[in-house]
Amino acid sequence: MRGRFDTLFGRLFGVLLIAIILAHLLAFAWFHYYGPPPPPPQPPQYTENFDGQRPPPDPRFTPRPPRPWFGGPVVPLTFQLISLIIAAWYGAKLLSRPIQRLSDAAERLSEDLNSAPLEESGPREARQAANTFNKMQRRIIEQVKQRSRMLGAVSHDLRTPLSRLKLRLEQIGDDKLQGQMRQDLDDMISMLDATLTYLHEQRTSEAPQWMDVQALVESLSENAQDQGADVQASGHCVPLQVQPMALRSCVNNLLDNALRYAGQASITLEDHREQLLIRVIDHGPGIAAEQREAVFEPFFRLEGSRNRNSGGVGLGMTIAREAAQRMGGQLSLEETPGGGLTAVIRLPRA
Repeated sequence: MRGRFDTLFGRLFGVLLIAIILAHLLAFAWFHYYGPPPPPPQPPQYTENFDGQRPPPDPRFTPRPPRPWFGGPVVPLTFQLISLIIAAWYGAKLLSRPIQRLSDAAERLSEDLNSAPLEESGPREARQAANTFNKMQRRIIEQVKQRSRMLGAVSHDLRTPLSRLKLRLEQIGDDKLQGQMRQDLDDMISMLDATLTYLHEQRTSEAPQWMDVQALVESLSENAQDQGADVQASGHCVPLQVQPMALRSCVNNLLDNALRYAGQASITLEDHREQLLIRVIDHGPGIAAEQREAVFEPFFRLEGSRNRNSGGVGLGMTIAREAAQRMGGQLSLEETPGGGLTAVIRLPRA
């Protein structure tokens, strides 16, 4: 019997059944105590019968307790209505509570794989769903760990032969061939480093904290100027709650992209009550409107940039957008007035 009421269906059915039974019991008790409506006036009766004895009273005319001013069906019907409303509210809560707990756990898991597992309590269906969810979380964590171990092994095993190949290039007498092969090896090492960085960014989780975004932007701009780049920063903003490493990675990749294709860049801050806008502006060749979303795909490069000197690996924009999304923001590309490309980071203040 206990197992039957351990399910969500059993609990809902039990709550509604108890509410209906209680409502009807009250109605029966109410009408039994106060009786039916008052009967018609009692007909005249003889005070005594032929043998001189008073006849017994007619049970139909037995006096009942007087009805209160709110008598009639108002009280039992009101109680029925209230009890059914409470049962419906409690039933809806029973239905929505497991779904809400599962939704909250999924939200925590999307932000942090190592979040606390879901408590396996409640009706049988809720416990089964929580148990399945926790198994899924453990499998995801194990797969991520296996991937990290595999990437570490691949990185180590690839770097060793690539380093040996670079040393053996010195034995090639053809300077032109040697330069081409060295460039190919450098490209392979760059691709390996960029891929590992991208995968590291994906599995990195930071706690949001208050940060002076203006100071960060000015610092990145000064670092680029120290390396001989033409970068200018302008605008003001109050501190914002962000993930510091994610924001630095986002702005850095956009700045590197602008310097690679345009040779110069400017970073502007535009503070609003609801959000902060960070714009990385360049006056380079720009990107056609129909290709602006495609550049956020991993390893995507425009045909015009497929060269060893400026093409890059094709992961910078992907890393930048995913970093912005981890902070609850957005990254989009627009055309710079007068020609060029403007990357706009929108970070919410809520």
